[in-house]
Amino acid sequence: MPRIRPAAALLLLASLPGCAGQFDHLGRAPAMSPIEDPGMQTEARLVRMPMPVPSTEARQPASLWRTGSTGFLRDLRAKRVGDIVTVVIDMSEQAQIRNQTQRSRASGEQMGTPNFLGLESRLGAVLPDAVDPERLVNLNSSSSSTGAGSVNRQEQIQLKVAAVVTDVLPNGNLVIAGKQEVRVNFELRELRIAGVIRPEDISTRNIISYEKIAEARIAYGGRGQITDVQQPRIGQQVLDVVLPF
Repeated sequence: MPRIRPAAALLLLASLPGCAGQFDHLGRAPAMSPIEDPGMQTEARLVRMPMPVPSTEARQPASLWRTGSTGFLRDLRAKRVGDIVTVVIDMSEQAQIRNQTQRSRASGEQMGTPNFLGLESRLGAVLPDAVDPERLVNLNSSSSSTGAGSVNRQEQIQLKVAAVVTDVLPNGNLVIAGKQEVRVNFELRELRIAGVIRPEDISTRNIISYEKIAEARIAYGGRGQITDVQQPRIGQQVLDVVLPF
């Protein structure tokens, strides 16, 4: 077999996805990114958000007031499609459940036929061993079961996330949804939230707590190298599903 030269091996490794980023600063400091338009970043391209229906405002000449405004102290709380509201998640829950079940049962039945149309005298011909007509049938059964289970769960999450109003329901409630991603090195943490809120529950600082969100859907997780190591191998997961024992 032809041998691969060291230079060719390094070139092959550098061409693999994920290896090029490690070889670009081999023997020197990593190069800094050039200054560019923030709107041209990959994360910020083609951003589409729900927008309110455009409304026409009647302007009055030489007037200090604007139609629809509440004055100098205008209410800045979210109320229209496209507005942003801050959701505070301060969850500290603890649950402890313990169940124990025990059941037992015993039963016995005994039956005999001393006289059955005179046929009891012929049992000796059919059954060679001695037969007692008084105790032809004797049944005994017993069963017992014991079960125990316990749950001890404790969760604590403290987060803040900005959500966007995606719809205004006919009764005035607001549908919100938001997502937040934070990447540190090769680990990405993701927070998702969605639900329905009342405009009255939003504070004057445009903040709402998570327990006031109806049909709340909160997901906090991540993906990356650390998460991959914590997960079982794919083959092990397949065996856990296929094997019946």
